[in-house]
Amino acid sequence: MTMQPPTGFGAKLRGLPPTEQLRANWAWFLGLGIVAVVAGLVALAITEFATLVSVVTIGVLVAVVGLVEIVLGFRARGWGQALYWEISGLFYVAAGIFAWAEPVQASVVLTLLLGAGLLATGIVRAVAGFRHHDKMRGPLILSGVVTGLLGLLIVSGWPANGLFVIGLLLGIELVFTGINWIFFALRLRSHA
Repeated sequence: MTMQPPTGFGAKLRGLPPTEQLRANWAWFLGLGIVAVVAGLVALAITEFATLVSVVTIGVLVAVVGLVEIVLGFRARGWGQALYWEISGLFYVAAGIFAWAEPVQASVVLTLLLGAGLLATGIVRAVAGFRHHDKMRGPLILSGVVTGLLGLLIVSGWPANGLFVIGLLLGIELVFTGINWIFFALRLRSHA
C-alpha cells in the first residue's frame, strides 16, 4: 500500500517557504483583524457586560488551575512542597468561585488591583528612566509617566469605575490588535 501525498489547501502551501505561506494566507489575517476590531467595538459598546464576562472567565480559569494544583499536591505527597500546593490551590479555587459567584464585586476588586499595579509599574519605570543615562531614558520615563497616570486615573475613580474599566481596556486592546492584524494582512498582500 503506497501513501498518497496529501491534497487540498494545506498541501498546496507545504512546499512554499514560510514567508510565502504567510503571503498566501493574507486574507485570513485580514479576517482575523476585522473580527478583532468588531469584537473590540462590541466590548466598547457594552463595557459593563464585557467586564462581567471577563471576570467570570478569569474566575473559571483560576478555579480550574486551583483544582489542578490541589490534585497535584495530593499526588505528590512524598514531596516537601505538596501541602503548599494544596493550600495555594484552595486559595485559587476560593478566588475563582468568588469571581464566578460575585462578578460585580470581583470586578471592583480586580479594577483596584489593576490600577494599583499600573501605578506601581509606572513609578518603577519612571525611576528606572531617571537612573538611565542613554537613549532609553526618555522613552522609559514617558512610558512610566503614562502607565502611572493611567493607574492613578483608575485608582482615583475607584470603586465607581469598577464595572467598566476592565471591559473598556479589553475593547481598546481588541481594536488595536485588530488594526495591527489588518495592516499586517494588507502589507502581506502588497508584497504578494
